[in-house]
Amino acid sequence: MSGTQLQRQMGCSYKTAWYLLHRLRRSMVNESRSSLHGRVEADEVIIGGPVRGRTGRGVTKDEKSTLVFGAVEVIVYTDKHGACMEKAGRLRLAVTQRADALSIRRFLTAQVQPGSEIYTDGWKGYSKTALADYRHELHPPGTHALHIHRAFGNLKTWLNGTHHGVDPKYLQNYLDEFVFRFNRRKTPMAAFQTLLGLAAHKVPVGYEKMTLRE
Repeated sequence: MSGTQLQRQMGCSYKTAWYLLHRLRRSMVNESRSSLHGRVEADEVIIGGPVRGRTGRGVTKDEKSTLVFGAVEVIVYTDKHGACMEKAGRLRLAVTQRADALSIRRFLTAQVQPGSEIYTDGWKGYSKTALADYRHELHPPGTHALHIHRAFGNLKTWLNGTHHGVDPKYLQNYLDEFVFRFNRRKTPMAAFQTLLGLAAHKVPVGYEKMTLRE
């Protein structure tokens, strides 16, 4: 929920509600989590905007727009009728300044197990250097990365519908929440228990430090 919603429910100040929610969001990343593996779709999305006169990845030159890397596992399975089906597995999202080969390589190295099969579009940033440790496949012409694009669509709907947009400074915290919930969407009670466990072992961060402008 948004800070305003929590403020109304708790009868506290907006500052208190906002601070509580962000402390929880900062607890939603398990540093020991395993990397994505197998077949993985990777792409980027622009959060924020629109920006007049700019399109595509150039939109990030505007201070209100942020470029975000995304990667999602693709799980292949057989349904009860014997048909081969696909579904989204675990997701990763990260804010980035640019979508060049070096940035893409850093993101993939941090999030995806070497040897995995990476499916991408034709963006030049997905070069041999960026994907040196992976098997690379391009999406066939006229097709789209269904699972990562669906995750991006759900992310934008949530950010706009629930939060009515967010400050780019704190966007990574919201991405971490979305990833945490997406990856545990079928086990909400287990997700709640996991969050309590993670939060109990995080180093506290004061409000002043959390809101300090870089």
